[in-house]
Amino acid sequence: MTLRQTRMLLTLAALWGASFLFIRIAVDDLGPVALADARLLLAAVALVPFVAMAARRTAPVRRYLLLGALNAALPFTLIALAETRLDASLAAILNASTPLFAAVVAAVVGDEAFTARRAFGLLLGMAGVGLVVGLAHVEADWAFVGAAACSLGAALCYALGSTYVKHRMAGETPGALSLFQQLAGGLVLLPLVAAFPPHHAPDGGAIAAVAGLAVASTSLAFLIYFRLLAEIGPTSTLTVTFLVPVFGVLWATLFLGEQITVGTLGGAALILASVAFVTGSRLPSALPARAPAGGGA
Repeated sequence: MTLRQTRMLLTLAALWGASFLFIRIAVDDLGPVALADARLLLAAVALVPFVAMAARRTAPVRRYLLLGALNAALPFTLIALAETRLDASLAAILNASTPLFAAVVAAVVGDEAFTARRAFGLLLGMAGVGLVVGLAHVEADWAFVGAAACSLGAALCYALGSTYVKHRMAGETPGALSLFQQLAGGLVLLPLVAAFPPHHAPDGGAIAAVAGLAVASTSLAFLIYFRLLAEIGPTSTLTVTFLVPVFGVLWATLFLGEQITVGTLGGAALILASVAFVTGSRLPSALPARAPAGGGA
C-alpha cells in the first residue's frame, strides 16, 4: 500500500467515523427515516458533478433498487434509529462488527470456508459486543438493547450488501455504484417519509450535520471507498474497519463530550481483535510500499 493509499484509507475512516457524530446531532430533529432519506438524496446530487461521465450503468434497475435498499437505505435507517438511544461512540464501535457478519455470509453462500480461526474470531467478537453493551455507562433497558440490535442489524446489511455487489454487480464502475446506490436507496425510502415525517423543523446545527453526513461521509467517502477497492482490493480496504471506531469515538468525545468507559474500550478492543482473526488483516503501514516495476504510485 502506497503512502497516498494509506492517506486515502485514513481519510475514509475519518469521514465514516464522523457519520456517527452527524447522525447523533440531526436524528432528534429529523427522525431516522427522513434523516436517512435526506442523506441519500443529497449524496446522490452531490455525486453527479464528479461521476456523471463515469457512471455507466449496465446492471438492471431492479438490482440497483435492491442494492440501494440493502446497502444504504436499511442500514442508514437502522443506525439512525439506534442513535436515538445509543451514544455515537457506541454505535461506531458496534458497527465494527461488519466483517464478522461478512465472514458468516461468505461461508453461507460458499465464497469462503468458515475455519476454526474465524470461528474463534466470531466468538471473540460476540464477547466484545456483550462487554460493550453490558458495561455501557447508560441503563441497559430493553430500548437500549433494541438500539444495539439495530446497530448490529446495520452491520449485517453491509455484509449482505458487499456480497451482493460481488455476485450481482460485477463489472459496474465505481462511479455507477457510488451514484446509483445512493439514488436508489433514496427513492426506496421516499414513500416512507410521509409515514414517518421529521419530528420538527431542523435547526441550523442539524442542517449542517445533514450536509456533512451527505456530502462528506457519504458522497466523498464512497468515492474514496470504491477507488480503494479498485486499487488495493477488498482485503486491504477492509482494514478501514479498525480505524472507523477510533475516529467515531474521537469525534464523539471531542464534539459531544461523550463518556468513554473502561468497559467500552475493552469491548472495542475485543471486537477489533476478532476482526483481525476473522479477516487475517492488520492495520496498514504508514510507509509507502515500493512501486512495482513499470508502474507508478
